[in-house]
Amino acid sequence: MRIYSRIAGTGSHLPEKILTNADMEKLVDTDDQWIQERTGIKQRHVAGDGETSSTLGLAAAQKALEAAGITAKDIDLIVVGTTTPDLVFPSTACLIQKGLGCSGITAMDVNAACSGSIYALSVADKFIQSGQHKKALVIGTETLTRMVDWTDRTTCVLFGDGASAMVLEASDEPGVMSTHLHADGAHDHLLNATVGVSSGLKNEPNGGLKIRMKGNEVFKMAVTTLGRIVKETLVANKLKKTDIDWLIPHQANLRIITATAKKLSMNMDQVIVTVDKHGNTSAASVGLALDEAIRSGKVARGDVLLLEAFGGGFTWGSALIKY
Repeated sequence: MRIYSRIAGTGSHLPEKILTNADMEKLVDTDDQWIQERTGIKQRHVAGDGETSSTLGLAAAQKALEAAGITAKDIDLIVVGTTTPDLVFPSTACLIQKGLGCSGITAMDVNAACSGSIYALSVADKFIQSGQHKKALVIGTETLTRMVDWTDRTTCVLFGDGASAMVLEASDEPGVMSTHLHADGAHDHLLNATVGVSSGLKNEPNGGLKIRMKGNEVFKMAVTTLGRIVKETLVANKLKKTDIDWLIPHQANLRIITATAKKLSMNMDQVIVTVDKHGNTSAASVGLALDEAIRSGKVARGDVLLLEAFGGGFTWGSALIKY
């Protein structure tokens, strides 16, 4: 008998501090109208003292466990998608594991930038399908504002901090129907961080770590690529566009979300949008949108969900889920 995985519970957590577009106007040469017209973002959350990717991820994980009606002792796998780990090592997954008190189980990080939660979901799904694991925590957590160049108005307005989590459990019936992952490192120059451990840090604040992005090129690539993976996902599952109840996209830019919905011939009422409140939280964003949609009552058991994301690398991925 084939083993599937299904979502048993979701959770999310956001830092208390909020940075509005009006606040951004005081930091850099920009204004609320410019930001909203180009991105759809109105505000973003910013991690404060003592808040890290692991502490945010831990809080989101605890809420997901509660929603699933289980404890950390029931989990046998933790997969964390993050681009902003607390430390080079131990992994953020190990730090979250420590906080949960479930030592000895498998715990690992996955770095696929904004596609991190889709990649992490796919990894956990495959482990459960293999029969090796029965209950997994899939976490996306980021503190991107720690690597933002606050003098670059084209990027600093985009990003926010937060974490999301879901519990996957083994099931006799499909929950995760399929996942699809891709990458193309040939476009690394369009969206990247400027320094690293192996390539070297700089004698500058934060080691010279900054996000660099060629926005127009990234926008075009994202719209084209997400359109392709939507088609790939539907074909793989022998479904029509009308079979999708909800599109839950990576929350990077409202224009990209709108363009993807148009390719699916979906009304925006069928699209979960949180970018206005959260900004781009990278690996956390799809899970944040999913958790909000479930807790608000929009998404109900039995609904067919299409999750998709596009991020630096380039990486992109999708997951088709019967919730």
